[in-house]
Amino acid sequence: MAVRKSVKVGLLGFGTIGSGVVKLLRAHRTEIARRAGVPIEVAAIADLDVETDRGVPVAPARLTTDAMSVIADPAIQVIVELIGGYQPAERFVLAAIRGGKDVVTANKALLAVHGERIVEAAEKAGVRLGFEASVGGGIPILRIIKEGLPGDRTMAVYGIVNGTCNHILTTMAREGREFGDVLAEAQHLGLAEANPATDIDGIDSAHKLALLATLSFGVCPVVGEIPTEGIRHVSALDIAMAAELGYTIKLLAVARDGRDAIEARVHPTMVPNRHLLADVSGNFNAIFVRGAALGPTMYYGQGAGSLPTATAVIADVIAAVRDRRLSPEPRIPPWGMPQRLLRRLPVRSLDDLEGTYYLRFMAVDRPGVLGRLAGVLGRFDISIESVIQKGRRAGTTVPLVMRSHRVRGRNLSRALAAIGRMDGIRGKPMAIRIEEQLE
Repeated sequence: MAVRKSVKVGLLGFGTIGSGVVKLLRAHRTEIARRAGVPIEVAAIADLDVETDRGVPVAPARLTTDAMSVIADPAIQVIVELIGGYQPAERFVLAAIRGGKDVVTANKALLAVHGERIVEAAEKAGVRLGFEASVGGGIPILRIIKEGLPGDRTMAVYGIVNGTCNHILTTMAREGREFGDVLAEAQHLGLAEANPATDIDGIDSAHKLALLATLSFGVCPVVGEIPTEGIRHVSALDIAMAAELGYTIKLLAVARDGRDAIEARVHPTMVPNRHLLADVSGNFNAIFVRGAALGPTMYYGQGAGSLPTATAVIADVIAAVRDRRLSPEPRIPPWGMPQRLLRRLPVRSLDDLEGTYYLRFMAVDRPGVLGRLAGVLGRFDISIESVIQKGRRAGTTVPLVMRSHRVRGRNLSRALAAIGRMDGIRGKPMAIRIEEQLE
């Protein structure tokens, strides 16, 4: 029997995910070779740090600080980019594509911001571009949307797509602790970055939502147009009040298709406790896709971590190898359709959307404050369904919690700005959207 020639992979980035890729490719080499139709091996690894022990042997691969030497190696057919960020990742990916290499990446920020340029280059060069690991860690959500659901029209996609934020909110709810305390603990445990802004300010979720919207709706949203709010201002009080009202607070990414514009937004959300998303805890992700014919389907699993994310990377490598053996040209475009067929639609502003809100004000407990506050809300056409005031004691600052009827976003933001300037209101008013009818 003839020995099958192996496909050689070049790995850019040897951190948490990169080491997981090497580990799994070696541990599952026989099964991977059966599925790909040929053995796959890592031939070279590039990383700026060539001294730190990653817990997995480098040999027989060569380790270098020169990424371009890996990309230029004629023996390497697939480049896996796990550096992250915009540069030099974009330069390396484009160099690999122009060199005729298939590319696999987990870089959601790069694709969300520069994806059109990269996909255009891949389509022109006739190479494969896989990015399953960029959304949902080990959950094969992009492949499901691109290959499993194209027979239906996707109407909406929404869910929990950031494990760090979900871990923090879960811990706050379970232990009654404040955000800053839980964040510091997560950083100490390695569950949050030293600079966690991308996660806790919702930026990571917005990048992932942009990719989900592109594959789901055939649009190409501008990430900067997606209204994005993180979890910094969610307090233990808000979480406790949510529980009392029958809700759980989650950082949700929500997108809905439209004829003239799409809806895409990231923000803390009160989810009814009866909904499956309310039970998604820790660093797990869960994504709902609602089709016109199929209705809602849910995809759940590990949203981050070395080995879960590595499984998605390796799945893309196998798909690229198998596809190239069958056809010189990619069978499925990176976006699931040729980029020229994507629709150019704007993202609707939160000002133009209506919704029901949880409102929390820290008010001085004295006569007239509640009346003046209600007057401001009325002036901006905001009606209140219920009011909760706890811990009343004259002269002290107490939480005043309200639930609104449906209100237009523009009116709410103007009312909150006015209330924040009122005498008798301390701190910034808090508003959290309530999603009563997640479908």
